[in-house]
Amino acid sequence: MPRTDVTKMPFAKVYPLLVAKAERKGRTREEVDEVTGWLTGYTPGELSELAQSGISLGDFFQKAPAMNPNRALITGKICGARVEEIPDPLMRDIRCLDKLVDELAKGRSMDRILRKQEDRR
Repeated sequence: MPRTDVTKMPFAKVYPLLVAKAERKGRTREEVDEVTGWLTGYTPGELSELAQSGISLGDFFQKAPAMNPNRALITGKICGARVEEIPDPLMRDIRCLDKLVDELAKGRSMDRILRKQEDRR
């Protein structure tokens, strides 16, 4: 069975799934926006507009205003793959967002999710 190219999926389809994942665990859309903004540089307003647009997930990341250089600090498994070992930079960024929302849903503190401890070295 052929794999779906996740980069071509509409952001408008993926974003509500990320929000729902967080909300099921008592977190909020605002927190999802905060981690998404930290990773990509988009503002909450821009995220809201993009969630209503036809932009693909791949274009969402490729057109991001300011990908956070500290995203390299995101490690661990998501969907059975180690984030830091994903060879394709675009797929790695997509999985980083999934990992951040996963950490949010698991109840981690925002400082830890946004790698603020590592920033103080």
